[in-house]
Amino acid sequence: MSVPVAAPPPLADSPRRWWALAALTLSVLIIALDGTVITVALPTLSGELGADSAQLQWINGGYLLALSVAMLPVGLLGDRYGHKRVLVGGITLFGLASLAGTQADSPGQLIAVRTVLGLAAAMIMPVSMAVLPRVFGAAELPKAIGVWTAATAVGMPVGPLVGGWLLNHFWWGSVFLFNVPVVVLALAASVWLLPSDRTRQRTEPAPFDTVGTVLSALGITALVYGTILVPDDGWGSPKVLGGVVGGAALLAVFGWWQRRYAHPLVDLRLFADPRFRWGTLIAVFVNFALMGIMFVVPQYLQEVLGHDAFGTGLRILPLIGGLMAAATLGETLVPRLGARVVVAAGLLVFAAGTLAGAATGSGDGYSYAALWLTLTGFGFGLAVVPATSLVMASLPAERSGRGTSLLETVQQVGGVLGVAGLGSLLSAGYLARLSTGGLHGQDAAAARDSVSGAGAVAARLGDPGLLDSAHRAFVHGMSLALLVCAAIALAAAVLAALLLPGKAADAAASEAVSDAQAPAAREVAISAADNGQSLA
Repeated sequence: MSVPVAAPPPLADSPRRWWALAALTLSVLIIALDGTVITVALPTLSGELGADSAQLQWINGGYLLALSVAMLPVGLLGDRYGHKRVLVGGITLFGLASLAGTQADSPGQLIAVRTVLGLAAAMIMPVSMAVLPRVFGAAELPKAIGVWTAATAVGMPVGPLVGGWLLNHFWWGSVFLFNVPVVVLALAASVWLLPSDRTRQRTEPAPFDTVGTVLSALGITALVYGTILVPDDGWGSPKVLGGVVGGAALLAVFGWWQRRYAHPLVDLRLFADPRFRWGTLIAVFVNFALMGIMFVVPQYLQEVLGHDAFGTGLRILPLIGGLMAAATLGETLVPRLGARVVVAAGLLVFAAGTLAGAATGSGDGYSYAALWLTLTGFGFGLAVVPATSLVMASLPAERSGRGTSLLETVQQVGGVLGVAGLGSLLSAGYLARLSTGGLHGQDAAAARDSVSGAGAVAARLGDPGLLDSAHRAFVHGMSLALLVCAAIALAAAVLAALLLPGKAADAAASEAVSDAQAPAAREVAISAADNGQSLA
């Protein structure tokens, strides 16, 4: 009896694999853009649609909740019915929901549209990552993951940039219409270039884990909802505490159920592999810190340094440039030094970048910010790309969707907690240093509410002292947040150095990636034969 030999994907030596990566990158880029583009449109929506503050919160929060809740069941559906099918369905739904958004004429309709967009995003994010090992060989997979990660990162600062430009030139619905041509391009490229799902086994599927789905949905909803309320209500609010504690309790019950049920929504056995366990934990730590940075830094660039939304988006690009440079360098370093050394070194560089940012003074200009943003992005890329590659290498082909969904879900929740936690620390640091002597009533409340409010009051009263105090106070709060990011990165670096597999295990991981790609190779070959195309 012959043993089948693992074959690399048929696209391994074809330039078409990069076009396939472009399709996947476009799909996640538009998701990242849509996640933040709405932020600059909220004041316009308030005026045009008459949305109150609670409705505005749900226009933004509905997307985030749907995205967080739906990723776990979507991963299971992708493994059962085909990653390409789910991905194409998600891209199509995203485009249709975007078109519907341009026609919304009430806050309720817009909340519904944003919720559907979040659901579509949940269909795209984890499944597009699960497709990567079916297109790229083990040697090029880290570079592909780096490009994919950069697409998700670049969309966050560029979203407000795009949204601001569109609102300056067109009506508010243009922030939704902008998605449509990109969706059409991503959809056509995905249908044409990505491996087919035709050869998946057509055996009777196992029962769907309805109880696990409900428990995970309720737990994540409560946790994310409670966290969303933190900026307005504070950590001591009964709503916040009830959401966070209740969500954590429900997720604990969910974990208990997953261990007991024969066909669980989440395969907890994945955590038995140290590559998955520690790679996921490190990725969550770094994502927590990065999301906090992405919340703090744009405010610094806009409110303290005085750049508009477009200029702010441009000035965050050094972070992305550092990430891309690290992804390229990591591709050569990991085979030589091993993921343990490279990830730990990347986390140390990340910590150095955030420590440099914490030393920012209120009088420092953008050149200093560009320096530490580049360093931070470089450290992030050097750490997260090999860590993600380790996670991908640990996933069996038949469970890759569930694995990437679990990774993306915990990263998403970690990011939400990062924004809430570090945002609260920023606010506390700001209030601790702000001087509002001489201000009363609404002026004092506006100044204490935010640095932008203090700037507006200072401009109206002609009070440069208040503006200087607000800038100094904000920089102090930002420094506290960045110090916490540095501490998290240092703790993750220690974990990486002690617990990640060494160089010998990395070689075994590469072999595992090739083994996992063998079924994908057969799928693509059969698909090519069916379509009369040669993908080699």
